[in-house]
Amino acid sequence: MKLTNSIKSIAIGSFDGVHLGHQALIKEAEAVVIIERNRSVMTAGYKRLNYINKPSFFYHLDKVKSLSARAFVDRLSEDFPKLETIVVGYDFGFGYKKEGDTILLQELFDGNVLVIDEVKHNGVSVHSRSIKEFIKNGEIRLANELLGHNYRIDGEVVSGQGLGKKELVPTLNLKIQNYLLPKEGVYATRTLINDSWLTSVSFFGHRVTTDGSFAVETHVLDRDIGVVEGNIELEFIAFIRDNQKFDGLDALRVAIEQDIERCRVSF
Repeated sequence: MKLTNSIKSIAIGSFDGVHLGHQALIKEAEAVVIIERNRSVMTAGYKRLNYINKPSFFYHLDKVKSLSARAFVDRLSEDFPKLETIVVGYDFGFGYKKEGDTILLQELFDGNVLVIDEVKHNGVSVHSRSIKEFIKNGEIRLANELLGHNYRIDGEVVSGQGLGKKELVPTLNLKIQNYLLPKEGVYATRTLINDSWLTSVSFFGHRVTTDGSFAVETHVLDRDIGVVEGNIELEFIAFIRDNQKFDGLDALRVAIEQDIERCRVSF
């Protein structure tokens, strides 16, 4: 870690979501130490760096979870020899079986410990766990407010039913892994294709009107995107409607047209 020789302050956390509370920590430090738990479902791995513009270093939990609280602080002091300030959240826990808290950190670290109080947005506490619940409930606008950015996922383009282009509207079908998905339904989204964010409407859920299988499909508005391969990214803007069964493709086609119009006014 050559960069660590000059770093005097670090913020520590798992930073799943890199939400407003996390940003309050990050802005107080020169660099970020990310505890990778391999359980992050909003912004896993290096995706966190989309929202962190400071030097970032990953500590994999499997490598540090057996360290005592003191050994963990010693590890930080060794990796960051010029370290003067550690920035953590009020509920920070560390060391073997989370034996350490902010009070013990202040006792063990021979420097300044800056503890950031609970962050609230319009009276709502900002926590990864609450944001996940909002996403699961389809409360996308509120989740985005607490995140401080639009919730984003990515997935691999795969073959679909083939009905969209022939009978309805052309869609990209995605295989999503290791992300928290919102409740089943239709959403106003943006789709990243060839470095451009394009307005889109996306469906997440079981195709109850046709084959009943689970699908993630996105339709880019007002543009022929041609053949798209590989991975693409989606940003959620707003919830449009719940998943529902329609009486045939004609009724589904009408609903999709209405979804597209509602999507246009969601931005």
